Amino acid sequence: MHGRVTTTGGEEPGKGHRERLRRRLFEGGARALLDHELVEYLLALAIPRRDTKDLARRLIAQFGGIGPLLAADAETLKREGLTEGVVAALKIAQVTALRLLETRMEGRPVLSSWDALGDYLHAAMAHCPVEEVRVLFLNAKNMLIANEALWRGSVDEASVHVREVMKREIAHGATAIIIVHNHPSGDPSPSQQDIRLTRELVEAGRHMKVTVHDHVIVGAGGRSSLRALGLM
Repeated sequence: MHGRVTTTGGEEPGKGHRERLRRRLFEGGARALLDHELVEYLLALAIPRRDTKDLARRLIAQFGGIGPLLAADAETLKREGLTEGVVAALKIAQVTALRLLETRMEGRPVLSSWDALGDYLHAAMAHCPVEEVRVLFLNAKNMLIANEALWRGSVDEASVHVREVMKREIAHGATAIIIVHNHPSGDPSPSQQDIRLTRELVEAGRHMKVTVHDHVIVGAGGRSSLRALGLM
């Protein structure tokens, strides 16, 4: 798949094409390159002297888009025959994008940067292939203290999860929380289990003087807020 391709005159395969991509990137900015071209250029940094166009197209088609590709864990990517260098290039792109989104929330109350939070959560979780539940722990000024992934999998065992959340809340000294999880199906509509967990968290928080601001569900199709839906 990654065998070297020779060209007449010893020219590096794809060199002229990559130079054109680079010029378009410099001159056109964020929207200058298509998704497969972004991945192609990333791959070219890790696989020098090789044409990476076909590999980029195949990976995007196989994973269903650039989002799911970058969100795939390292072991999944390695099983596709990618080297550690290629996997690292893809993961550094994801981490850099998330870090950039995080900076939009730094030093600001979470509730006043709701759109920035939503963009971050969507980028971080919407394409995760398994269900993951995160809790954002806030202080009295609604500043973020911690952002923790507490469990992966179903939210069915609500009572177990409520105890775990409250235990971490005490450890952080938080006065408010926002619970977030993803739906791998892509549909962010809340299930009955989601609603039940939320209401049990609200009730437990009331006894401990902890405010549950919201339960946000993200999926490839968008995101939903149980508070906005009137379900908490």
